[in-house]
Amino acid sequence: MTILLISTYELGRQPFGLASPAAWLERDGHKAVCVDFAVEPLSDEQIRVADAAAFFLPMHTATRLALPAIERVKRVNPCARLACYGLYASINQEMLRRLGVEAIIGGEFEAGLVRFARGESPNEISLERQSFVVPRREGFASLSRYAKLSYNGDKKPVGYTEASRGCKHLCRHCPVVPVYRGQFRIVQREVVLADIRQQVEAGAAHITFGDPDFFNGPKHAIEIVKALHAEFPKLTYDVTIKIEHLRKRRELLPTLKDTGCLFVTSAVESMDDEVLAKLEKNHTRRDVVETVEAMRGAGLAFSPTFIPFTPWTTLSGYRDLLGTIAELRLVHDVAPVQLALRLLVTAGSRLLELEDLRGILGEFDDRALVYPWKHPDPEMDRLAQGVFAFVSEQQEARRTRWEIFEGLWRLAYGSPFPGEYNPVPDATVAHMDEPWYCCAEPAPSRGAVV
Repeated sequence: MTILLISTYELGRQPFGLASPAAWLERDGHKAVCVDFAVEPLSDEQIRVADAAAFFLPMHTATRLALPAIERVKRVNPCARLACYGLYASINQEMLRRLGVEAIIGGEFEAGLVRFARGESPNEISLERQSFVVPRREGFASLSRYAKLSYNGDKKPVGYTEASRGCKHLCRHCPVVPVYRGQFRIVQREVVLADIRQQVEAGAAHITFGDPDFFNGPKHAIEIVKALHAEFPKLTYDVTIKIEHLRKRRELLPTLKDTGCLFVTSAVESMDDEVLAKLEKNHTRRDVVETVEAMRGAGLAFSPTFIPFTPWTTLSGYRDLLGTIAELRLVHDVAPVQLALRLLVTAGSRLLELEDLRGILGEFDDRALVYPWKHPDPEMDRLAQGVFAFVSEQQEARRTRWEIFEGLWRLAYGSPFPGEYNPVPDATVAHMDEPWYCCAEPAPSRGAVV
């Protein structure tokens, strides 16, 4: 069987979600053709010769971009069987079935895709413990065409892998929660290291670990980075870790630093304790401040992400967020888009448990894939629109993070930033040139060709 595995958008990364199932399918005797819309077009000929097509839907943007691509595959090859898999496949299954998608696989999807290729039509969320296969990286575009690490004036090719999936936490807004429901699954250490090894051979000078939380299984994680550093002492990496875990596992921060970790991304989301309680982040404003100090003490860069515009955000709250970022000297560590994002309420979200939120939600939008909402204060919606437009415009004009932050201060306060700030050149701050993360999404910066 010839099966197209299609990714529409995954943050500028070479998709693990294509490379991993490709290896499983080929081991089972099938031909897997991987197409990543972020860097290459899908041809009509590829569609016509395929027996089936499976779309990888790890995030909201990827799912929206997949909808016209699904329609195109149906038009060009009406006989092709269709599947969707990944976090956003299962939570949007009703809509996807109406589009003619035969199989919908959430959670641990590799074994389900093999059954699909054999002729079955699985519709499931699987949390089966899998013995992984080393991902198949052949056939993808060069790593030079994907997002790069910008650091000290250089741009380095970046590889991407996953040491675990799912999460043992239940944050209300997180898209992992409706699928994994507080559970996580590891990828075996030897598979992770073999996947990194082949990407280093292909030119990767830095690795992003895409785990929702690298410290869900801290022993597993630390064993991997120690082995990685022993084999590739010059290789750097980055990870994503909850504030709660950074605090509880503070003794592991020096190990991250010593094994080549350049920065840690953490979903702070808000500096307002009331909003944090709504989102059930299980950390407080004070916890964030203490974490910033601990990270600096360990010599690690801290890259916080935010959802600054929620139904509970006030003007004073947004101003306080900007002021806190400046006070903590984090301006250059925060991608400007993180100060412009608006909360998404998706199908299956635990946010729907909140009575005050349900009261302002509209009907579910099948094309936008969200429940639309309006802020109780129309001025906050106008501010959010103005902030997002400003950030988009300024990034297009290649303004520095400090210049954009100062402009946002003017928008929020109506006056210039009051203190003196010593701008640090953006080039000296380790960051990806595709600065995006998680649960509140603008349009992607790379155009998908469908």
